[in-house]
Amino acid sequence: MSDKPILPGDEPAEAINLKDALEERYLAYALSTIMHRALPDVRDGLKPVHRRLLFAMRQLKLDPDQGFKKCARVVGDVIGKYHPHGDQSVYDALVRLAQSFAVRYPLVDGQGNFGNIDGDNAAAMRYTEARMTAIAAALLEGIDEDTVDFRETYDGSEEEPVVLPANFPNLLANGSNGIAVGMATSIPPHNVHELCSAVLHLIKYPNATIEKLVDLVPGPDFPTGGVLVEPRENIVEAYKTGRGGFRVRARWHKEELPRGGYQVVVTEIPYQVQKSRLIEKIAELLHAKKLPLLGDILDESAEDIRLVIEPKSRTVDPVVLMESLFRLTDLENRVPFNMNVLSQGKIPNVLSLKSVLLEWLDHRKEVLVRRSNWRLGKIETRLEILDGYLIAYLNLDEVIRIVRYEDHPKQELMDQFKMSEVQANAILDMRLRTLNKLQEVEIKSEHKKLSAERKQIIALLKSDDLQWERIADEVKSTREQFGNRTELGKRRSEFADAPEIDVDLDQVMIEKEPITFVLSDKGWVRALKGHQDDFAKVQFKTGDKLKRAIHAQTTDKIVLFASNGKFFTLAADKLPGGRGHGEPIKLMVDIDESATILEAFVHEPDRKLLVASSGGNGFIVGENDVVALTRKGKQVLNVSGADEAVACVPASGNMIAVIGENRKMLVYPMDEVSEMTRGKGMRLQKYKDGGLSDVQVYDVDVGVSWVDAAGRSFTLNDLYEWVGSRAQAGRIAPRGFPKSNKFGPAF
Repeated sequence: MSDKPILPGDEPAEAINLKDALEERYLAYALSTIMHRALPDVRDGLKPVHRRLLFAMRQLKLDPDQGFKKCARVVGDVIGKYHPHGDQSVYDALVRLAQSFAVRYPLVDGQGNFGNIDGDNAAAMRYTEARMTAIAAALLEGIDEDTVDFRETYDGSEEEPVVLPANFPNLLANGSNGIAVGMATSIPPHNVHELCSAVLHLIKYPNATIEKLVDLVPGPDFPTGGVLVEPRENIVEAYKTGRGGFRVRARWHKEELPRGGYQVVVTEIPYQVQKSRLIEKIAELLHAKKLPLLGDILDESAEDIRLVIEPKSRTVDPVVLMESLFRLTDLENRVPFNMNVLSQGKIPNVLSLKSVLLEWLDHRKEVLVRRSNWRLGKIETRLEILDGYLIAYLNLDEVIRIVRYEDHPKQELMDQFKMSEVQANAILDMRLRTLNKLQEVEIKSEHKKLSAERKQIIALLKSDDLQWERIADEVKSTREQFGNRTELGKRRSEFADAPEIDVDLDQVMIEKEPITFVLSDKGWVRALKGHQDDFAKVQFKTGDKLKRAIHAQTTDKIVLFASNGKFFTLAADKLPGGRGHGEPIKLMVDIDESATILEAFVHEPDRKLLVASSGGNGFIVGENDVVALTRKGKQVLNVSGADEAVACVPASGNMIAVIGENRKMLVYPMDEVSEMTRGKGMRLQKYKDGGLSDVQVYDVDVGVSWVDAAGRSFTLNDLYEWVGSRAQAGRIAPRGFPKSNKFGPAF
């Protein structure tokens, strides 16, 4: 037999299914992440790392009234005894618990550099010191009195609490964030005074509605303040389902300056927004000319936040200025709400506001019962000893004799006075100086006091009402200690409605500059700076030429009408520059290969248009109904087969003139044509050969106008010969009408 040792890997390989192995290991990883890292316990609102930090600090006697100790000492104890992870992650968790801008009610009292709202990191753990706050002490209150279960640590050498007694509604008061496997949690902080009021209402009315609870807890209360502009109905729905979000805005006010000027001062920014990054983003947008109303931004912050926002000019409305900043920057932020927690410490679940408060109350009741039973056991043990002392005082001489002369005094005491072993040991351990009369009186007084307390505890354990009354007293005490009368507890975030302004912010946020929109025959577009009329020097690709040139502003929308009956919309500020030949329109909109752009014009919201197809059909449509918000455009005029769109003109007037390819013209009142939003339309003119060539809407007092091949304009007022009814054939066009059968540019 060989003496060679069997090493790992020498044994025969075991074949396993890869799919089963991966599923098993990934499930183990997912459960570990969900249960022991990412999701907080609904009862104490803590993740394991935070719970271990607080427990380690208690073991180190870092109570609120004691001195500070190095954070490195705390982190060392945590990773050495309870938390087998990296020291930096543990220190980061400790730092966050001490940051007043990150945690609404800090659990750690830090001394040294613990970072700031600009995003700067804390100093190394060897330089900083810490101890617990009064709130952390409240979370640990009664932990040595059998109020919670303990389990072995990762190496089995120590014990750690499964959950803390939590005499403080920490989950909602401080909130929590975490990303697990397949789920996440995001709970914003709330005001503890409001939470305690809601809890007291639930104790009295267990069937209370969410609407009533929202009256008591109207919304989150962020450590950095801010203004909540989320509608109440959305807040109610979020608290009812456990999912939603809250819009938070910076708090600002206007400061008057000499000579009629002003500046806006921001004093609070939204939760979890880094001030330095916020200023950088605003500066980037300012440099990119996306904030035309903003002149400059200055950071004058010291300990308090003070961001000075200077308008471009004194005529800018400060409300409009701030609304433009709220839209594009983190001065308005949406805080997600996803109340995904470990229900009963075991089950990941998305809970409502009411369910979270009820589970915390159930935990407090369990803590009260366990603590009362523990205290009852201590009292009964002490009463047993006191009963033995009283027996000794009543039979002092005999007890002294037995102790002095008997060989087995303990057994003799037990036999003669019917004592228990505990009582006999207590008597034998007594000192001679305790045998005085005064000590006897004190023992009788203690016995009486403990007997009364024992009676109260038994009554408490038997009565559900008394238990809830005791819990209500504890909640009232918490509300008194950390409520809105204290500097820490008063509400910081306010509620307001977002102002309604008549200005189109999309237009306001674009710097208004004149441009000339250029469209070529082959569908290339560009924007020349300024309003230009001389296009002799404007170059086009070989074989291409100018089709349309429109004077516009960068704040305008350019509407395009294609031969397939679709309308497309381009933002003037997004057009390619005037250098080169521009870009093909097909890069900007999804237009069919066979379709071409017929018309381009600047959007006027209240205008009406007349659209027509080569088949002689058409209708009037409001210009607001043709604006397309996507690249695909909007199908307005339906065409099929060989039919295609041929005309789009402003419907400004009271008469319509239609000219066909057969040079016959028909004139009739505009009210004979219906207004629609989309469709094939109605017959405008009847044809035997060819189709519709062009259409014009005019005023009867002005007459029909056209432009000849030489670019000369003509107007004809006497149109009696061509007046008829819609859908008639018409008569040959007047002498001098262009051979192209076109009236000329419509816009």
